[in-house]
Amino acid sequence: MNKSERATVAHFVLLGFPGPWKMQITLFSVIFLVYMLTLTGNLAIICAVWWDHRLHTPMYILLANFSFLEIWYVTCTVPNMLVNFLWKTKTISFSGCFTQFYFFFSLGTTECFFLCIMAYDRYLAICRPLHYPSIMTGQLCGILVSLCWFIGFLAYSIPIFFISQLPFCGANIIDHFLCDVEPLMALSCDPTPIVGHVFHSMSCFIIILTILYILGSYTLVLRAVLQVPSSAGRQKAFSTCGSHLVVVSLFYGTIMVMYVSPTSDNSFAIHKIITLIYSVGTPVLNPFIYSLRNKDMKCALHHVICGMRIIHSS
Repeated sequence: MNKSERATVAHFVLLGFPGPWKMQITLFSVIFLVYMLTLTGNLAIICAVWWDHRLHTPMYILLANFSFLEIWYVTCTVPNMLVNFLWKTKTISFSGCFTQFYFFFSLGTTECFFLCIMAYDRYLAICRPLHYPSIMTGQLCGILVSLCWFIGFLAYSIPIFFISQLPFCGANIIDHFLCDVEPLMALSCDPTPIVGHVFHSMSCFIIILTILYILGSYTLVLRAVLQVPSSAGRQKAFSTCGSHLVVVSLFYGTIMVMYVSPTSDNSFAIHKIITLIYSVGTPVLNPFIYSLRNKDMKCALHHVICGMRIIHSS
């Protein structure tokens, strides 16, 4: 296939969640509300960490970066999805589709690495408390955060570039609400795209490696917590680590179903629901999970809200 034939695919059609107009309005309202809650909750955490000097510790700096990541993670997909609920022509340009594809996977990969660092931080704080201040310094925290962003955005850059160079012909309809790897590979005219296998292998490697590291870290943490003589100390450690494990379970449970286990037999509707859970559902739950189970964060959020009320009233 020559370049002129491949160039005929200038845009894709994202079917999203097809249905009657009333259903589209209902879905728009629900997703819009979830999106606003996600932005508000994660921005509140960022502001609390920024303004409260007591939270200028590695644990909360990581949490603020994680909240910043979640804001962009939902923003790379949800606004376009909301527009498609209201428009009859649900098109996305070729370049727009692959830009979304790149940011969606890069931010998702970065989230995997952030969850690893947060697990490492909790391991040091609970298993090696005396050495924690000397190991998890501000400099090390900054280096780890920078590596998360750098590696996360570098990992899939080359595979996604090569996928964008595949020949696309015939139907340009994607039965999804975003540009994901499986629907795009299904539209390729190349019968055996090696890059697709490389992409899948990379996804499996990153997901399995990071989840094993996280589970290993929390296994050591759990063993250390059970040896704490004080019930109050055990409860505080369980509270902090429990919130992290809830996020890990929600995120990894869904992405492993999508990108590790064989899902070719599942319907596109199942794919869309699973993707909606980890790309939209998890980010909105994170602020509630982290803030409601943490006294310091609740206190800081209270000061932020009170400060905003004073500013508005003055």
